[in-house]
Amino acid sequence: SEEEQSGQASVYQQQREQCVGPYVLITPNETRRNQLQQIAKKELDDLEQWKEDHRPGPIKLVPQRLGGKESEAQARQKQQMMLMQSKYQQKCKREECVKAKKAAEEAEILKKKAIQREKAERLEVKKRQQEMQRREMFLEDQFYKTNELLNRLDLGLPKSDSCQIANGGPKSTAWTRSHAYKQALQENENRRLEEMKQEQRRK
Repeated sequence: SEEEQSGQASVYQQQREQCVGPYVLITPNETRRNQLQQIAKKELDDLEQWKEDHRPGPIKLVPQRLGGKESEAQARQKQQMMLMQSKYQQKCKREECVKAKKAAEEAEILKKKAIQREKAERLEVKKRQQEMQRREMFLEDQFYKTNELLNRLDLGLPKSDSCQIANGGPKSTAWTRSHAYKQALQENENRRLEEMKQEQRRK
């Protein structure tokens, strides 16, 4: 009856549930467990049987000669040639690196020489300009001193000579010499200054 079945289920439920301290331990259903184990074992057996049935058989190939159409001697000769070519390429690469490095060093040296030459030329131009300035200053100073000396000589002439000059009489020999010397010196200095200026413009 239904009451008996519910009673058996209740007893079975009570047997599965055991109190362990604050926890409730539920024991597994042995029948259900055995069924699951049998199903799992059958599936594993079926898998092993399928693998055995579908295992690939031995490979059967017609024997043939391997290594291409070249003989061993030809293959070794080809390998030797490739090795020699590789060494030659490495050597060329090293030589190119050395040449490039040497060219870069030479270019750097030429650049430094050009810079030094430019500095030397600028220094030489500066020295020439300074020398020209010193010469001009020296010539101007000499010119002024000479003029001052000649002016003093002119002022030191006798009054009778000055009167003769003012009256249109014959010029004195001393005055003539001093005037001619003064004029020649001035022309000479002017010519030298002009030559120096032209030389400086050309540079």
